[in-house]
Amino acid sequence: MADGLKLGLYGLHRGGSADPDTLVRRARLAEEAGFESLWVGDHIALPSGLGDPPEQPRLEAVVALAYMAALTSRMRLCLGVIVLPQRQPVLLAKQLASIDVLCKGRLTVGIGVGYVEQELRALGVSLADRGARTDEYLAVMRALWDEPTPSFQGRFVDVADVVERPRPVQRPCPPIVVGGESPAAYRRAVQGGNGWYGWDLDLEGTAGALAALRETASRYQRPPGLGELEITITPRGVVDVETARRYADLGVHRLAFLPPTMEGSAMDELIASVAETLVGRI
Repeated sequence: MADGLKLGLYGLHRGGSADPDTLVRRARLAEEAGFESLWVGDHIALPSGLGDPPEQPRLEAVVALAYMAALTSRMRLCLGVIVLPQRQPVLLAKQLASIDVLCKGRLTVGIGVGYVEQELRALGVSLADRGARTDEYLAVMRALWDEPTPSFQGRFVDVADVVERPRPVQRPCPPIVVGGESPAAYRRAVQGGNGWYGWDLDLEGTAGALAALRETASRYQRPPGLGELEITITPRGVVDVETARRYADLGVHRLAFLPPTMEGSAMDELIASVAETLVGRI
């Protein structure tokens, strides 16, 4: 088993936690309970008929993390994941660098291509070009974060004669985590990610995804400076110690838990349960 399986908490941007006072209390409670990280997702506008009700309050992800930066001092603050193609990358690079400065280098940037056609279309993006935009936007942000005089000319973005400061505290940039279970997502993770994020996966699903990542790594070269790919999984519900160890044995580095509902006391109960059963025991 890998030593020190990390424990994350997902969902303080949604449902009842979107209330300002509740968000403050739960973020601080999670840090006191021993969670290593907080994760927030990203949907800006949702249609009816999906699994996530569009009427449920959902704070914008970047704003939520900026707020949490002022509430916490130890936990990592993680986008899990932001829908990159529906964001303007020059502005997003500035926003994320600012958060990394304000939280003193605790930011993790999870990215995905998105899947909700109505949401993408409302933000000026098509399903057909979302993958190409994702690759280009990530390259643009990395150039803005790391190059002394960034210059980038692509299909969607043209950057020249501008500089963004401050740079992120983490150099050359905050860790990039790629979400998704498509061949393209596995390729992005292997070729340019610091980590991979799997959503709602049991042990069998996790094993299959990690096998796919290994197969992808056999076909695409991974830059040596990136090191090992860190694996984060949101499992199906809270797990016991033995199951957590089985995730670790598969090669998982972090479990990011979410409650069965974002309403009522479920989040408080999840924090208490993980603190009692898993913190310090895996």
